[in-house]
Amino acid sequence: MTEAPQRAPLPSPISSEEAARLAAEHGLRTLSERPPLRRYLHDLWRRRSFIWTLSSAQSRMRNEDNHLGQLWAVLNPALLIGSYYLIFGVVLSTRGDIDNYVGFLSIGVVLFAFTSAVITRGAKAITSNTALVRALHFPRAILPISVALTEFIAMLPAIALLFGLMLLTGETPDWEWLLFPVAVAMQGVALLGLAFICARLVNTSRDLANLIPVIVRLLRYVSGVFFPVAHYVQGLPQVWQDVLVYQPFALMMTTGRQALLTGEGQGVVLGDWLLMAAWALGLGVVGLILFWWDEAKYGRA
Repeated sequence: MTEAPQRAPLPSPISSEEAARLAAEHGLRTLSERPPLRRYLHDLWRRRSFIWTLSSAQSRMRNEDNHLGQLWAVLNPALLIGSYYLIFGVVLSTRGDIDNYVGFLSIGVVLFAFTSAVITRGAKAITSNTALVRALHFPRAILPISVALTEFIAMLPAIALLFGLMLLTGETPDWEWLLFPVAVAMQGVALLGLAFICARLVNTSRDLANLIPVIVRLLRYVSGVFFPVAHYVQGLPQVWQDVLVYQPFALMMTTGRQALLTGEGQGVVLGDWLLMAAWALGLGVVGLILFWWDEAKYGRA
């Protein structure tokens, strides 16, 4: 009778301290850990190529099922501009003394569409990717950043349409047009900060996801998309005039129009740009910190 082969002795168990040391040595971290902010930012920067690839792919996929494909990226804003012009420019006649109302309205429609998309979709960046958040370990801020970048890429054809409309409506290119990318960049940073905040709130209470689109629709009418805010708040107390004129959503419209439009009251006002830059920096930093603070809670049941 042959003897059974002897089994190799099992390795002795290691202590929890030794396991923690080995995990730290090989860069492993628990899913419930909130990393230091500096390391968090470094992790985001290392994944910048992934963020760009993900965002550009999502943007391309948006209109792939339509027969006209990416042409809808231009047709959608063009149809919105035409519809709103008939309602607010012709039927309701809210144009006031604006020289180039088509240009004024076009800038408002395109920029606020960017605002609406980033906030409403950014608010669900975590809750709509729960399976991914639970399965993989990565900085969760990638998801709201990807939403903002996707919407920016999707907006580029509309911006091309916007410049075409500026030329067709009689605007002359000058150095101030170079400020328009700056205005869009400040808007994007501010919206990313708001997307961070909304994503954290919705992750805490999913019922808020139904409230955010309602708030965004209200913002459409107090941000000067269809008419200049300053002309319609003159009867209010001064404090309310300042609140409505200098709130970030109105300043997003104001800076974009100051960059592209000429005519009375449309020159670049340095104070408006500095205040918008302060809003962008403040919302971006505060939003990121608030989002990072709950990093360990995302994806939990």
